[in-house]
Amino acid sequence: MNTAATEADTLALTGLDRALVAFLQEVQPGADPLHGELAARVSHQFGLGHACLDLDTLALPLRQSAASLPWIEGPNSPLVLDGARLYLRRNWDAEQHIRASIAARLAQPCPVPENLKETLSQLFDTGAQTAAPDWQKVACALAARKRFTLITGGPGTGKTTTVVRLLALLQSDPARQHTPLRIALAAPTGKAAARLGESIASAVQKLPELLRQHIPSQAVTLHKLLQVRSNLAQDAVPALAVDLVVVDEASMIDLDMMARLLAAVPLGASLILLGDKDQLASVEAGAVMGQLCAGADQGNYNPDTLAWLAQTTGADLRAWVGDGSSLAQQTVMLRLSHRFADDSGIGQWARAVNAGDSAGVARLWQQAPDWGRDAPASVTRLQPGQAHDPRLKALVQQGWQTWRQQLDILKNGACSDAQALAALKAFADFQVLCAVRDGPWGVDSLNQRIAASLGLPTEGWYAGRPVMVTRNDYHLKLMNGDVGLCLHHPRGLRVAFPDGQGGLRWVLPARLDAVETVFAMTVHKSQGSEFDHVALVLPDRPVAVLTRELLYTGMTRAKERLTLVVPQAQVLRHAVAVQVLRSGGLAEL
Repeated sequence: MNTAATEADTLALTGLDRALVAFLQEVQPGADPLHGELAARVSHQFGLGHACLDLDTLALPLRQSAASLPWIEGPNSPLVLDGARLYLRRNWDAEQHIRASIAARLAQPCPVPENLKETLSQLFDTGAQTAAPDWQKVACALAARKRFTLITGGPGTGKTTTVVRLLALLQSDPARQHTPLRIALAAPTGKAAARLGESIASAVQKLPELLRQHIPSQAVTLHKLLQVRSNLAQDAVPALAVDLVVVDEASMIDLDMMARLLAAVPLGASLILLGDKDQLASVEAGAVMGQLCAGADQGNYNPDTLAWLAQTTGADLRAWVGDGSSLAQQTVMLRLSHRFADDSGIGQWARAVNAGDSAGVARLWQQAPDWGRDAPASVTRLQPGQAHDPRLKALVQQGWQTWRQQLDILKNGACSDAQALAALKAFADFQVLCAVRDGPWGVDSLNQRIAASLGLPTEGWYAGRPVMVTRNDYHLKLMNGDVGLCLHHPRGLRVAFPDGQGGLRWVLPARLDAVETVFAMTVHKSQGSEFDHVALVLPDRPVAVLTRELLYTGMTRAKERLTLVVPQAQVLRHAVAVQVLRSGGLAEL
């Protein structure tokens, strides 16, 4: 059974929902008793991450009452009725801006590089013959002909490699020989921005030497790029002096931030969004990347696009023909994973979960060996009988064994930058990811139990405490999601944070007022990160946030090994059957 997690018919109103209704009724009372319920549902859906309330999910009397709402009248009405969707005006305005901006960008003239075909061959053709299309080459070609492009794909499909080759292609255009493109690289979190920069710096070294010029590797957070200091709605939108903007991990971008990004990038500049459409959507309202890439699996390329691609890249994409929109012609799905081959254990799990294949997941669960210190399989399972199962202690002790050994060496003296960087790298080899924050299988409880299992204090500041920043701090140049490690420094205890350029930033613990211990983190917080070994911990009962998108995102944070910590196997099967279907109108594009 495929269950949609819309929550439209199981309402638990918040104080904010009730306050909105009370305010609207005070300003302009609704004659129909159902008007208040509709307004409450709109607010509630916004709190759950939906851009709007889908009226088709409601009972007939509620749908009929929507047309007589007193709060949808006029150009500044607090609510907006758009067909079968009821919006808070703020969300409707953001959607309309996104729609108009994308349409305007797709209509903008964009001179194709004079050497497009030749440079594509230089970048991609290796002499090996294959019948499958080179989707990275296709993505580069399409991105070179329009001002807006979406590139989606799972882990290891080469999104960053594609971007590096695209940047080399555009910078090598003879028409720009004396004026290199002004390029900005960004991602939603500090960790994702750092990883983007590192990946680009590594990929550039694999290019032909003549094509390496003027390719930046310094990425910033979206907040920094878009100059968000205090309030997204109040901060003035900057006019970016750029020719090209590349944003990674775009599935994490919410409705308001996407609208701001599109407003800041000039129409004459190119914007390329990279992301995995199947990952968890943003914490805030909107599933922008997922909706914009809704038809990416099918391609839906029209005959003109197919003919142009065949002539430019040699790719035969007739199997992906369709009558897609203008946006579909600029959307590319990278389909070949270089990390997870067809026989990869993690890849098999990710594909089964993503497809909602409950039977396949049940089969993989039965086939997975139990976790053990010497288990060779890439995917293992651990089914603890209770929260203090000794095998959990053994799992984290093994996962962080190298890191603990490094801490033991550092405990009696001040730590150098090189030692701190090595300790941070060793810590990131293993990570515990949770679906929830509360309860025996949540982040808060596990962080304390893990610290004790590793022989470390469970509270306060101490050498070895790993922390994650939970709020942007521009004075300290730390962003939400940055991970640091408390260590002995010549001046006492300090927290070492990577600066994104191969160095460190040492911060006094007392200055960090928005951090939390991060032996365990939520899957949401892990987006934009990768770890060699992931222990994915599920709760012992179904909860609203436990969906196939969460499972897929958590599993694919693992590069080499995945341990599924599942107290109740039926909870895993239930999660696979629950798909997040966020309401919104951007899929129509």
